[in-house]
Amino acid sequence: MIENSLGVAVLVGSGVTAGVLFAVALSVLPGLSAMPPDRYVYAHRLLGRNWDPTMPLIVLASAAGAVALAVMSAGVPARLFAASAGLLVGVSVVSHFCNVPINRQVKRLDPDRLPPDWRDPRPLWRRWHTLRTVLAVLALLLNAIAVAVH
Repeated sequence: MIENSLGVAVLVGSGVTAGVLFAVALSVLPGLSAMPPDRYVYAHRLLGRNWDPTMPLIVLASAAGAVALAVMSAGVPARLFAASAGLLVGVSVVSHFCNVPINRQVKRLDPDRLPPDWRDPRPLWRRWHTLRTVLAVLALLLNAIAVAVH
């Protein structure tokens, strides 16, 4: 019974993670990329206000749940849950060490007074975001297969 409930929770958590990151990649990023720098900085500051601590908590709780399921399972499901946990930790690492530092830099900017040597962080941010989105979608896929064959 606990394994089934935990499986549902891990599927929901990894699904929310993949869904949010996919939605940002599909719609938010193209919109931000089309903006002039001052509007981008202003919009970025507004859009990023409510991600912490919600998304890190969902990602890490999903990873922990997948680890627990890997320990409780055997064979193929155990390996799939373990791999999913690793992918979700990868999402967290990329977020924490790559995207978040860029976010902090952008949030410190005044959109009305961008420095003359301002370097647009959007291409780099997009690359890191694409990586974590792929990791999250793969984690969801592995969790779905693991739950189905468990």
